[in-house]
Amino acid sequence: MKWPAMGYDRAGSLDQLWSTFRAHGSSAQIIAGGQTLLAALAFRLSEPSKLIDITGIPELRGISVQGQALRLGALTLHADLCRDPLVKAHAPLLAAAAPLIAHPAIRNRGTIGGSLAYADPAAELPACIIALDATVITVSAKGERRIPASAFFTDLLQTALEPQEIIAAVEIPLTKRLGAIEEIARRSGDYAMAGLAATLHLEAGRVIKPRLVYFGVGKIPVLAAAAAKALEGRSLDRATISAAQAALAEDLDPPQDLHGPPEMKRHLARVLTERVLQGFLREKVQAA
Repeated sequence: MKWPAMGYDRAGSLDQLWSTFRAHGSSAQIIAGGQTLLAALAFRLSEPSKLIDITGIPELRGISVQGQALRLGALTLHADLCRDPLVKAHAPLLAAAAPLIAHPAIRNRGTIGGSLAYADPAAELPACIIALDATVITVSAKGERRIPASAFFTDLLQTALEPQEIIAAVEIPLTKRLGAIEEIARRSGDYAMAGLAATLHLEAGRVIKPRLVYFGVGKIPVLAAAAAKALEGRSLDRATISAAQAALAEDLDPPQDLHGPPEMKRHLARVLTERVLQGFLREKVQAA
């Protein structure tokens, strides 16, 4: 199927973007990496009157440390997450997650802002920013908003973004924490049947502030409160890992999907919990 007829503008600044929005209203559509939008256009799932290219807006670019946070511009490519030294130093979870995203051609075009705005519940980056306790910085003609990542994803493919508002950046607090991501997919590059992005601190051998975020098991990434409670303040050992696995019964209520029934999803989540926490345990032993 061919794309619908539409116009094209390339905004060089946020002011130009707001001006184009005012002229075209809700019929205008943002394009950056285009890895989701181009497919939607081809299937006529989206028929905007105008595409607004935001890749020339400098305020949306760059990776830097500002104060006590790592700031990632919304136009940061998935491939940048793999290779940037600041990401590797301050958010290694993102560096580990990026190679799991689709294929090199996608990673070289797709942006972190686009992935978060699309909000696919089986995608890696939404779960990662929740695990990292990040803040999503949004901007519109009305000004800037700061939204905790845990409140940004509201429903299936839905976010807290308002009309004519875009993601400008993501800020990740600079804290010493362990991070890991595991997923189970049918083939390399496929969306995960189930995945887990996790962070925690280990102090004197005890787990502090664990954040376990499961993806591919619900309408949005699931921050597992009961599993975290089972880990908090305890030594990371076999009994603690088993307690966290058992607590997932309170956290997860996965729907049936093309991959399988809810119990299969719960089983995969327990397997992933074992893998990730055993990985942290090995890191603790190696560091001792």
